[in-house]
Amino acid sequence: MTGTPIRVVLADDERMVRTALRVILDAEPDVEVAGEASTGAEAVSVVREVRPDVVLMDVRMPEIDGIRATEQILATMERPPRIVVVTTFENDAYVYDALRVGAAGFVLKRSAADELVSAVRLVARSDSLLYPAAVRGLAAEHARRRPAAPPWAARLTDREADVLRLMATGLANAEIAGRLGVGPATVKTHVAAVLAKTGARDRTQAVIAAYESGFITPG
Repeated sequence: MTGTPIRVVLADDERMVRTALRVILDAEPDVEVAGEASTGAEAVSVVREVRPDVVLMDVRMPEIDGIRATEQILATMERPPRIVVVTTFENDAYVYDALRVGAAGFVLKRSAADELVSAVRLVARSDSLLYPAAVRGLAAEHARRRPAAPPWAARLTDREADVLRLMATGLANAEIAGRLGVGPATVKTHVAAVLAKTGARDRTQAVIAAYESGFITPG
């Protein structure tokens, strides 16, 4: 193994689910399970203590649910982890709400082991969107669209608008650069501008904002 392993916290009220996730992740040389939690409140506490890179967060848990736990973690930590919702149903409104408050993506509990590991690696070390087609589906079902264009839309340059649309398709910076015929560093600058102008924490929130505002139409 080379480099620092991805440190993960597992938050789920079902012990069997946590055990299954631990077995899958601990088998990978570049992933380390750093802690577990069985309630939303415990998840907040454990994450603050062990400071992982990624949290696999169940949505429905006792005390506080995964949405509120996600909000608390992101609001109170200077360098919060990337939070991935683990869910049974991909079109769940709770999952969409978790993405709206800052979760980086979601995976299904029935996902194959390699899909789960790939999702952890992607959100920890990549700059592309996790399962963009599923995010589009959630937006089509649950987006709370506003009647007027948001102020940030007018502040985007044409190139920044192009970058945001390509971000929504799941492309990484290097792929966007290839599409637009510019360098990856230029795309990185445009992405940073998009996040600043939309007020988004990361790419997922920027894409959700784009769908909710009608700037991008699901389909």
